[in-house]
Amino acid sequence: MILVKNMTKLYINGENQVAALKEVDLHVKEGEFVAIMGPSGSGKSTLMNILGCLDRPTAGEYYLDGKLISQLDNRQLAYVRNKRIGFVFQNFNLLPRMSSLRNVEIPMIYAGVSPKERRKKAMEALESVSLGDRWHHKPNELSGGQKQRVAIARALVNSPGIILADEPTGNLDSKSGEEIMEIFTALHRGGTTIVLITHENEIARYAQKVVIFRDGRKVEEISGELI
Repeated sequence: MILVKNMTKLYINGENQVAALKEVDLHVKEGEFVAIMGPSGSGKSTLMNILGCLDRPTAGEYYLDGKLISQLDNRQLAYVRNKRIGFVFQNFNLLPRMSSLRNVEIPMIYAGVSPKERRKKAMEALESVSLGDRWHHKPNELSGGQKQRVAIARALVNSPGIILADEPTGNLDSKSGEEIMEIFTALHRGGTTIVLITHENEIARYAQKVVIFRDGRKVEEISGELI
């Protein structure tokens, strides 16, 4: 499903070039659960932005579902981000003045789904993460774990094949983190492909495969059970 070949990403810093990624190769199979680990500045978030079609590599190739992403125009990239990929972030990225239901509806607004259908699908998504009774609550009325469950429901609402999660348990206590990872585990069992960034060994153990990054390079690939 995801194939990265010899990927490099350079940033210009004054007169200097900084390599955030250096000749990275990565293969994620359909339905696989992959964790990406590494210290701060190792290139994890840069890789995630490229996999999510939010950024482009300086060199190398990125194939998603067999399509070379560099050949897609902005409209096609927007479609991929909206329909094929669900995003989950450490800071939830919920709109504070909107209810849980409205936050979950947002991707469907961009997809042109009718209001009646939006509400139905948003409620189903909230119920799937055990928040059907919190649909009218705003983010400041929810716990951290509940906010992340709303964010997961939003990521799921357009039925994406891939979930990209950037430190999804980073702002949660251990119990809430375990609950969130159980949701990801259930999604994986249901056939969803998951790529997750974490710096915690306990979280990486949920994955089938763990990819270690250091200084912009992939340095190791091991089973999650061995973490």
